[in-house]
Parts: sequence; structure tokens; C-alpha cells
Amino acid sequence: MTQFTPIIVTAAGNGAGPGDTTMHFDERNIGDYRVYAGAMEAPIGEGYTATMVVQRLRGVPNAPREIYRDEGLAGGHRWESPAAALSYALSKAQEVISKQSRVLVS
Repeated sequence: MTQFTPIIVTAAGNGAGPGDTTMHFDERNIGDYRVYAGAMEAPIGEGYTATMVVQRLRGVPNAPREIYRDEGLAGGHRWESPAAALSYALSKAQEVISKQSRVLVS
């Protein structure tokens, strides 16, 4: 499986414990689309949850336009690492783009 390196890593909170969250982000352009993927420390248990947003950049009025958002991919499944969660989010985004492209051709 391809390993992705997050382009942004940020921490929320003051480092004092519960409620602090580390988030890992990646964003990239894929054709006419922009993908924002995120991996966040799971609120309960160990691991990271995945999230993603897909925007259409060209070919639609008032671009960019959000075409898909999922803030709890795979029902909130927890991945062992942020890289694994980001990889899943980016692969799901690719599926959304592929399906969107097929709809536009039909």
C-alpha cells in the first residue's frame, strides 16, 4: 500500500490530557478536484479516524464546490497510524471522483 506523508500536523488543546487531539492533514489536486484528507486521534480508544472532503474546482458554476464530505469514514473505524487513516481517506476520495466522473459522462 502507498504511504502518504501528511503535509500538515497540528495539535489542539494544551497538552494536559483528555480532550487534546492531534490531527494530520493531506490535500492534493486530482484532475478537476481538490481532496482534503484528515486523520485524527480517536476520541475513544487507540488509533486514528479518517475524514475527507472533495471539491470540484473546474467545470461547475461557483467553483470550488463541495461534492462530498465524510467526517467519520468507515463508521468511525480506528486505524493504527495516521498514515493508514490518510491512505484510506485518499482512496475513498479517489472512488468518489471516479463515480462523479462516470456520472458526468453519462
